[in-house]
Amino acid sequence: MSKSVETNFGKWQSILWPVHRSELKKLVPMLLIFFFISFNYNVLRTMKDSLIVTAKSSGAEVIPFIKVWVMFPMAIALTALYTYLANKWSREQVFYMIMGLFLGFFTLFACVLYPLRDALHPHAFADWLQTQVPEGLNGFVAMIRYWTFTSFYVMAELWSCLMLFTLFWGFANQVTRVNEAKRFYGLFGIGANFSGIIAGLCSMSLISYGHLVPLFNIAGEERWLFLQIGMLLISGGITVALFRWMHTEILTDPEYYDPSQAKADAKIKGKLSLRASFAYLAKSRYLLCLTVIVISYNVVINLVEVLWKHQVRELYPSSADYTFYMNQVMTAIGFVATMTSLFVSGNCIRRFGWTKTAMITPITLLITSVLFFYLFFCQRYELGLNTLFPILAATPAFVVHLGSLQNVLSRAAKYTVFDATKELAFVPLSAECKLKGKAAIDGVCSRLGKSGGSIIHQLLLVSFSSVVGSAPYLAISLLAIIGLWLVATSALGRQFQELTEEDQAGAQRVDLISQDQVLGEDSALQEHQAAV
Repeated sequence: MSKSVETNFGKWQSILWPVHRSELKKLVPMLLIFFFISFNYNVLRTMKDSLIVTAKSSGAEVIPFIKVWVMFPMAIALTALYTYLANKWSREQVFYMIMGLFLGFFTLFACVLYPLRDALHPHAFADWLQTQVPEGLNGFVAMIRYWTFTSFYVMAELWSCLMLFTLFWGFANQVTRVNEAKRFYGLFGIGANFSGIIAGLCSMSLISYGHLVPLFNIAGEERWLFLQIGMLLISGGITVALFRWMHTEILTDPEYYDPSQAKADAKIKGKLSLRASFAYLAKSRYLLCLTVIVISYNVVINLVEVLWKHQVRELYPSSADYTFYMNQVMTAIGFVATMTSLFVSGNCIRRFGWTKTAMITPITLLITSVLFFYLFFCQRYELGLNTLFPILAATPAFVVHLGSLQNVLSRAAKYTVFDATKELAFVPLSAECKLKGKAAIDGVCSRLGKSGGSIIHQLLLVSFSSVVGSAPYLAISLLAIIGLWLVATSALGRQFQELTEEDQAGAQRVDLISQDQVLGEDSALQEHQAAV
């Protein structure tokens, strides 16, 4: 029988580290696994953008086309693959298979696809195609022209979809109890966000000092990319080792993992399918609200980021400068998110409840996005406010740095309070509902959200021929979607409160029954002793 974890902590421990010493054996390796998976995610996030956005005849306008025409179909395909594997093998085995798939592709890209890029890219066909389509479809042409970079972009994006959200969080939801989740999930963000700091510093160091590493005849950008891929492979190997150690040394101990949960997981094995996953979303009002929240976030962040990355590319056109700046932003995101994990997310969940904590992310995006768009319009269209505040129209760099601040705050909110509350929302559900609902929401719906934002971008690009020209309509779309997000969060919060109250009431009834049984046994023993 597991120990109670409801003991009160000291003032500072309850804020910074609400963990019992006996729980460290379970928590620390999970934090490390999350750290290394997130480290790879952060490295890949800057690599994928720098490859495709700074390529000749390309730009930020290529991103919406990739997300609709390649990313979304691949997300469905890999989610179907995941559900197929989950039907035939254990969660642990599926983790190793998917990890091997990603690391194998990144190795192939570094050793074959990137060195042979000039021979593999169909420049002649792309040049002809560019003369046949409207200017607003130049991003579509760039997607085809640089198909190897497109494939890398897609696999980098799907890393977060499958490895981080579906596999890790699915594993965490399986082995973490509700009372542990309320304290642990805020701390998980510390490992992920600290990894952003380390990944940014490591990437910037490779750009600045990578030429000192002996790599035979590899030079230039190819050397930098090869070193980055090497970091990914090392981090992935450490993750596999930690994951295996947890399964052999920790999850075999009933104090840390209830074997009855494993039996529940085994019962639903063989019933999982992609169709069944979506059927769960359609039938459950709870999961539908969660779906709206996930899709809304991904649409909103995509609407803002494309415009911001377009501005960054104009300010830093070279691949090295673009990558270096984006790594600076990523390091800032990691620092702010780490502080948020320590002082905000976990404490807000415990003190203010799920709903108020979940509202932090949409409100943050609402305020920062409105400010970014407003000052962008002031700078771009020379609105009257510039006469009162001349600094707003000083240089394009001002808008870029303001957009960077928006990205830092919104990403920090996402990596802490948004992810923690989203994953906590799965915990009260049944094992079957967790597995099927999570596979659909994290595997496909998050991609659907990004694709939805990309479709909006594509329609506006075709209509206005440029990212800048479509900006006013992007702002209007953003406000409408954030409003829907707030409504869904409020509705889900009420349902979450009802479910957790039912779980607590059930747990109290079990405790009372157990106490009655113990008292009954004591009374029977006393009567027997008296009779003797």
